[in-house]
Amino acid sequence: MAKASRYDVVVVGSGFGGSISALRLAQAGKSVLVLERGKRYRPGDFPRDVTRTDEVLWRHATRRKAQGLYDVRFLSGIGTVTASGVGGGSLIYANVHVRPDAEVFEDPRWPRTYRRDSLEPYFDKVARELRLNPVPPSIPLRKRDLFQRAARGMGRETFDPPVAVAFSEPPGPGRRVCQLCAECEFGCQHGAKNTMDLTYLARAEALGALVLARTLVSHVEPVRDGYRVHCQDLVSGARHTVESSRVVLAAGTLGTVEILLRSRDVARTLPRVSRRLGHGYSGNGDFLASMQGAREDIQPWVGPDVSTVMRFTDRQPRFTLVTATFNQPATEVLAGLGQPNLGRLQGLGAPLWTCLGPAVHAALKKGLMSRPLRADVDAARTSNLFGIGQDNANGRMHLDDGQLDVSWDFAGENAELVRRMTDAMRDLAAQYGASFAPLITWQLFKRPFTVHSLGGAHLAEAPERGVVSTEGEVFHYPGLHVADGSVIPTAIGFHPVMTISAVAERIAEAVVHGFSSHSRSAS
Repeated sequence: MAKASRYDVVVVGSGFGGSISALRLAQAGKSVLVLERGKRYRPGDFPRDVTRTDEVLWRHATRRKAQGLYDVRFLSGIGTVTASGVGGGSLIYANVHVRPDAEVFEDPRWPRTYRRDSLEPYFDKVARELRLNPVPPSIPLRKRDLFQRAARGMGRETFDPPVAVAFSEPPGPGRRVCQLCAECEFGCQHGAKNTMDLTYLARAEALGALVLARTLVSHVEPVRDGYRVHCQDLVSGARHTVESSRVVLAAGTLGTVEILLRSRDVARTLPRVSRRLGHGYSGNGDFLASMQGAREDIQPWVGPDVSTVMRFTDRQPRFTLVTATFNQPATEVLAGLGQPNLGRLQGLGAPLWTCLGPAVHAALKKGLMSRPLRADVDAARTSNLFGIGQDNANGRMHLDDGQLDVSWDFAGENAELVRRMTDAMRDLAAQYGASFAPLITWQLFKRPFTVHSLGGAHLAEAPERGVVSTEGEVFHYPGLHVADGSVIPTAIGFHPVMTISAVAERIAEAVVHGFSSHSRSAS
């Protein structure tokens, strides 16, 4: 399919929201163009040599032209990790899909029409498309058994969430079942993950949707009968535009909010976008720590990254807890960092936080992160601990000298959540006979790291409360929609991808319906 100059729909981004939108609109018979800044990866293509930073990192501090898989940012109030590639975040997520408790949607920041029961049909759609199932109990996993035993010792409930992974039979040509190698978050070399490029997006392409990889969108401009999307080809550097009747922004929370901010405040092509744009950012309470010196071999690198979730949802602020595990080389490197206790030095490095990027990139390039720094830690008796909680979603996204930034006193505003999570992690480590320590960057800088950026372009019933309508349409701009994590108005406290996907399914339904309504009125 050759590139045209106009389409029925341009979708910006190919992650969960973008791929869902592309499929549903292609199924409705619309011409669809998907613009993705990253490259396309096939099983076996994902980078493993961390010293080749241009392949690993996206536009890192020492080389702005790099177009690697991971976009790592040290923003003023938080560190973020997102993906660049066809398939978006699905390429490097832990595959975990949880339908949140009904209480999550009772927060008044959610529009009244968004409730657990009203989203149930959309959850079902996602589950069918991604062929979600828990890790089979028949697969022996020591880390799962030990985690469940620890939870019983703590009097806590666990559940094994559905995951987008094939365990029993190959999901397609050139793909294999899960090899239990704990490389889910590095890109699956075996094709065992049901990522968006291999599911929703592949089906959309089979129906005629066109995907343009390595294409970066800067801003959107209204034109007669639709919108003009301004882009740059990241291979040639050439700038170009494409027009469509409708646009769906699904570039992820950071990407979508940045496009809208640039359109409103720099290019000034969308001057009526709500002043609430950028407000209400959440890192979904992500909090990282580790335990070391367990009395037993945990076998952390056997299995998928995450198989079991522990609940702490009996009182506010609610959260869930997992042991997030990686393959053996990565686990050995992380274990080799040790667990320094900084004592009174904690937080003193905060002013240096935003300067950390170049240091990390240089360490990767020099190979300092490819081998353990200490050899006296038994990596098999260690694990990463990952808390996911309901933070107050009070971050502020804005442009600073043309670059996206997030301002937020996370530590001060979410002190009780951090206290509850660290207490739970300390108790969990004790069940293993292990020592506990928060991530060293938290100790030094009092800044969290998140892989679950949410908010900034909230769903709302009016522009005074958010940026998009309950159908995901940007207030004052008919035909311009948002369908990704940026529309989520609160932290979820569970892995958020199932909620993002269900909301995207609902918004895609509304976009399709809008085409039908327009056709009827035109006739």
